[in-house]
Amino acid sequence: MSTDTSTEQNLKVAVILGSTRTGRFGPVVADWLLGHLDGRGDMTADLVDLAQTPLPTTFPSFGGELPPGDVELLTAVAPRLEAADAFVFVTPEYNHSFPAPLKNAIDWHNQQWHGKPVAFVSYGGLSGGLRAVEQLRVVMAELNAVTIRNTVSFHGAAQCFDADGKALDPAADAAKTMLDQLAWWALALRDARQTRPFAA
Repeated sequence: MSTDTSTEQNLKVAVILGSTRTGRFGPVVADWLLGHLDGRGDMTADLVDLAQTPLPTTFPSFGGELPPGDVELLTAVAPRLEAADAFVFVTPEYNHSFPAPLKNAIDWHNQQWHGKPVAFVSYGGLSGGLRAVEQLRVVMAELNAVTIRNTVSFHGAAQCFDADGKALDPAADAAKTMLDQLAWWALALRDARQTRPFAA
């Protein structure tokens, strides 16, 4: 009897929602992205909402032990990042940069990012969050991740969606191009990691 293994072979994409502020617009954008991911036959999405999975904000000394409560918080996130073949960061722009909770989540992890591709969906005012993306590229390069050239950005984001969260300009072409590039890199890098360990 044959077994359909397509789901098991799908690329696991962790979508990281970086804003935690009250009244945030991020879930609208994340839901739009998840809709595109759900429509693909090669990717399975896992939404990591940093408002729902808060992480510690105080780091231990080098070599120091974490309190049990902090270990529990990290255990809710770290295995999901480890299992991912690729990432999409959904981020607004705060003061020409990205939100502190997103930086905190990045800094709590290290090898989880190694040798994996990262794509970006940003939103904001006139800039559409693109300055946050440019800074994230530098940070993720330090963590041995590969950032995808094409992004999706929503300029004047509140005017890009209707009251039900449906995109007025669906940006389908931009999303498809970005996710196609993410899939190419994710497959190539997954094969490479399976062939030999990443040289950290």
